[in-house]
Amino acid sequence: MIQLVKPTLSFNEFNLNYGDDNRYELIDGELIEMEPTGLHEQVAAFVGRKLNVEIDRPSLHYFIPHRCLIRLLGTETAFRPDIIVLDQTQLINEPLWQKEPIITLGSSIKLVVEVVSTNWQNDYARKFEDYAVLGIQEYWIVDYLGIGGREYIGKPKKPTITICTLDNEEYHRHLYQNKDILVSLAFPDLQLTPEQIFASV
Repeated sequence: MIQLVKPTLSFNEFNLNYGDDNRYELIDGELIEMEPTGLHEQVAAFVGRKLNVEIDRPSLHYFIPHRCLIRLLGTETAFRPDIIVLDQTQLINEPLWQKEPIITLGSSIKLVVEVVSTNWQNDYARKFEDYAVLGIQEYWIVDYLGIGGREYIGKPKKPTITICTLDNEEYHRHLYQNKDILVSLAFPDLQLTPEQIFASV
């Protein structure tokens, strides 16, 4: 019996060959194809637009970059979030930022949003763990299809937004559905519901 072993990539190899390609991220040296659909992109664009309005309103020193990788130092892992809100005042501490759009410190990140697609396990489990270890204070999982496991979104499964907030280095999940008003640490004045977000597709 022959067992095929997938070739592993170092972060440097990944960055050199795929750093500018939004279709891929790296998890433990494995190249992961993200396979976004048009509907996925519609949802991400809608959420990004709403967050930009909140950024402009109080003149915060936040911004949403067009391209950005989150690198977990000491690993061969680099995530490419659908939306990342950065704190411009913290970027002076980032070792790679001056040369490349790569973030390594959770303190630089106000909020990360992942729009769930077919590889939902990465969003609900792997990124949930790694973003907490990195110290990212707020992490949204936008499951517009309601395809996450029942242990994550309940039964019956339906479109859900999970907002994870960090407390003592662990995330606490808060589930939002239908007309629930999302509660965000980064944007306390945000008036947005899952229903509004899911109506964008």
